[in-house]
Amino acid sequence: MKKIHFIGIGGIGVSALARYFLAQGYEVSGSDGTGSEITTELEKLGAQIFIGHKAENILRPDLVVFSAAVQEENPELAEARRQSIKCQKYAQALGQLTKEKFTIAISGMHGKSTTTAMIGLMMEKAELDPTVIVGTRLSEWGNSNFRAGQSKYLVIEADEYDRSFLNYWPRVLVLLNVEEEHLDTYTGGLPDIMDTFGEYVGHLREDGVLVANEEDKNITAIINHIQNQKFKIKTYNSVTPAGLNLKIPGRHNIGNANAVLAVADILGITDKIAVKSLNDFNGTWRRMEYRGLFNGAKIYDDYGHHPTEIKATLAGARELVGEAGQLWCVFQPHQYQRTHKLYRQFISAFDFADKTIILPIYSVAGRETEEIKKKVSSEKLVESISNDKVIYLDSFSKATEHLKNNLKKGDVCLIMGAGDIYKLTEALF
Repeated sequence: MKKIHFIGIGGIGVSALARYFLAQGYEVSGSDGTGSEITTELEKLGAQIFIGHKAENILRPDLVVFSAAVQEENPELAEARRQSIKCQKYAQALGQLTKEKFTIAISGMHGKSTTTAMIGLMMEKAELDPTVIVGTRLSEWGNSNFRAGQSKYLVIEADEYDRSFLNYWPRVLVLLNVEEEHLDTYTGGLPDIMDTFGEYVGHLREDGVLVANEEDKNITAIINHIQNQKFKIKTYNSVTPAGLNLKIPGRHNIGNANAVLAVADILGITDKIAVKSLNDFNGTWRRMEYRGLFNGAKIYDDYGHHPTEIKATLAGARELVGEAGQLWCVFQPHQYQRTHKLYRQFISAFDFADKTIILPIYSVAGRETEEIKKKVSSEKLVESISNDKVIYLDSFSKATEHLKNNLKKGDVCLIMGAGDIYKLTEALF
């Protein structure tokens, strides 16, 4: 039996890979900075969990897998290297699996988790028994981010951060959208991003298929620059197909569903099964997730943190607002670097909301500089937006009190961000 140690095992992606190896009968250990629901679940599944990073946590594993957020000076990683133990980033370890299985990889700046979940559930209903690794949790899989399958199929969410997807070798590559994001990774901006996506698309084999959003101009440009292209290209758009009646709102989700239908066609899944699966889809954790009523207003929790995601999600949420109601957004910016680089886009991101509360920026350890922190703040953003629909509040407690005093029946409120803003949602209930 092989023994694998995971550094940062509480992360969404890393924990899913740990679940995979546990399901395969491996001996798994792992550490994280703090305990969480995820580490508790992994412990129940048989993993040995350490809270805190210490050199003595390295108990002679055959392999050490670490998340992209782990720095080289991490004591466990340093100890593993000192002992000449094989060390791989999460993406490198997952990349090996993509070579061994028929891999369907879902990529793009927005919609990856939702589309990955849709494809995984559809394949499950079609009895293709896939293994699925997704960047969020699904109630259908026991509130897990992983499904263990016995077939040749592997469905993964392929992240562009840290150029992780360059480790993957899919048979079917779904490309949802391409734009500026993760500019701490892509210091060359959009041209750097386009070049890297082009390199990634080049990982497709001759018998592979690129499923591409024909409405995205950057994807079209990437396709036009492909030289000696031997794989197939299958395009999709955001026109509502016959019989589709999604429970989750927004034109962007119609586009996601069309990408899923394109994959269904490649795999030989009938439209009847594919459309029914999509219509039954209830959404995922923190992706327009309905949490309940507060003051008679519908509360939704959402992971959106990029201006394009925010605008698209708010546009979709307008469909849910009652005639006399208002659309609220409570937003916690995620990372000073992103807020600074995409500042102009953030100014118009909340246009579809009637009322917006902006909270202090969530700082991401290891990805910020003091120089950038001095240049940008939530207060400055609110001043730049410059209208009475948007206010700044400096704490969750003040935001909770404001919602308690102002939300009313018929309103819809989205609580958005990739940091710890989910705690505000929990506080409401």
